[in-house]
Formats: sequence, structure tokens, C-alpha cells
Amino acid sequence: MIRTPLLKHRSISVSDFRCTASPGEKPFTEQFGCHSVSYVRKGSFGCQSRGRTFELVTGSVLVGFPGDEYVCSHDHHVCGDECLSFFLEPELVETIGDRREAWRVGAAPPLPELMVLGELAQAAAVGRSDIGLDEIGHLFASRFVETASGRTHKPVAVKARHRRRAVEAAHWIEANSHRQINLDATANQAGISPFHFLRLFANVLGVTPHQYLVRSRLRHAARLLADEDIAITEVAYDVGFADLSNFVRTFHRAAGLSPSAFRDAARGMRKIFQASDALH
Repeated sequence: MIRTPLLKHRSISVSDFRCTASPGEKPFTEQFGCHSVSYVRKGSFGCQSRGRTFELVTGSVLVGFPGDEYVCSHDHHVCGDECLSFFLEPELVETIGDRREAWRVGAAPPLPELMVLGELAQAAAVGRSDIGLDEIGHLFASRFVETASGRTHKPVAVKARHRRRAVEAAHWIEANSHRQINLDATANQAGISPFHFLRLFANVLGVTPHQYLVRSRLRHAARLLADEDIAITEVAYDVGFADLSNFVRTFHRAAGLSPSAFRDAARGMRKIFQASDALH
């Protein structure tokens, strides 16, 4: 089993698991250390827990409850599987809903409402989406609890003071977008739990906090590329991107052209206007 940690925040952590076990290998007993939901994004495997046997295929969800023992095997499956796993701290579980009947189901079959979010989570994990991996983890876990318990989240009318709080949070993100901030930090600034802050912000402003952060960085980058003669690498780091390749990929996805091509286009437009002014 190869585990690759992808994210660790105060309320949630995310890891990628790749299993290379074959049908002939002897399985062993493991124990869940916390509440977790693991999206099977490739392959299949069997799992025994609390006297029940589950067969998980691509799109299924393995559900962990603290202290429960489980055994995974590949007796009837091809070699290998891959999972994207979300590990939740007690405070987040309590906020989402500590519904015992949901958290002790052991596994969930491929369900459209979970598979869509699971694939979005995978896109976020590899950098193909500007939704934060912690944000999609909150949403995925919440949707699982709603689905497993047969309940749905009822929209609540947003009060004026909550709207003001969301707008103030947006101003704070804009002013600090060059820093390495996350959902926990922005929620703490707003004075509410990350889960409730995520729902509030997205409900009021139509984008998640991380989407707003990334787009704020892109806006600042576009301005620097058009107005300043500094290296693209420096632009990326100045606006808050920790990795140049991620900046180039994200900028290209948003603008339809690379940062260097955008800079050339911006300078070309300036030359056109300058030439036009010289004719008068």
C-alpha cells in the first residue's frame, strides 16, 4: 500500500492510496483511527467489517468509524486499486452531523450524487480544478451523510449580518491573497466553523473561498504581466502561487493562453494605442 498525503488542515486531511496487493496475498486486520470516507477512483477490492462483507468497485465509498476493525482483500478482484481518502476530525463530524446510522454503514455503492463529487475531488487533487481539496472534502462528507441517512440539507435564508460577514471575508481574502491562506484561516477570520463558512460564502457570493482566492491571484497576476517588466516566475510567487507550473497551468486554463502569451498580447495592445496616439 502506497500512501501519499495531499493535505492536512485542522479539521480534515486527505491522502491518496494505491494498493498493489494481488489475490494470492494474505490480508491483515486494520483499524479506523477516525471518521473517514474513501472514494474508490480506480479498481476494486473486498472489505469485511463488523461481520459484513462489501465488494467495492470504482465509484464506491469505504466508510470508516473510529475503532472499527476491517480487512481488505482482492480474492475476487484484479490486482490493485486507488482511493482518495478524507479523514475528518471530531469537530467537523459534529458540524456535518454525527449520525451513527450513516457512519456505520461500512460502505456506500456507486451513487451519482457521490460519484460526481468524487470526480471533482480527484480533479482538485491533481490541480485541474480551482476548488480547494479541503472544500470538496467538506462537501463530499456532508453529501455522504445526507445520502446515507436519507436526509437532505435544507437551504436557510441568509441574514443581512451573514451577508456582511461573507463580503468582509472576501475583502480579507483579496487583501491577503498573496499569502498561503486556506479554508481554516478564512473561517477563523470570519469567526465561524470552516464547514458553515464554506456554505455561507458560496451561498452569498456564488463561488467557494478557494475559488475566490485563486481568481484574485489570477487578477493580480494579469495586472503585473500587463504593467510590469518582471519575470513570470516572480509574478507567480508575488501573487501567492507556491509553484510555477501550477501558476502557468491555472492561468492558461483561465485565460486561454499562457502567461507569456498574455504578456505579449497586452504589450501589443499598448503598442497599438501608442501608435494611434502618435498619429494625432
